[in-house]
Amino acid sequence: MRMIWAMTALLALPALAAAQGRPSTPAMTCRQAAGLVASRGAVVLSTSRDIYDRYVRSETMCETSYYGRPAFVPTRDNPQCFIGYYCSATPPMFSR
Repeated sequence: MRMIWAMTALLALPALAAAQGRPSTPAMTCRQAAGLVASRGAVVLSTSRDIYDRYVRSETMCETSYYGRPAFVPTRDNPQCFIGYYCSATPPMFSR
């Protein structure tokens, strides 16, 4: 019986790790969120309960035919914190 419980616990570990989720910017300071993107180069972050995106350290980290756009996200101490960039298939608009 103990062996069954031990096997069940081992099988549940990957599911628990997946359920931990991704880092959430509203729980971090602006400096922490920007530092996380800078240190990892690219990271998926939640900006609210159901919204998340991939953020990158530099525009050059976007795939070919994608464009880097400045990313401003809500953090614990700043509602519009610049943390890096997100990649978009839509080219930037230039005003004249």
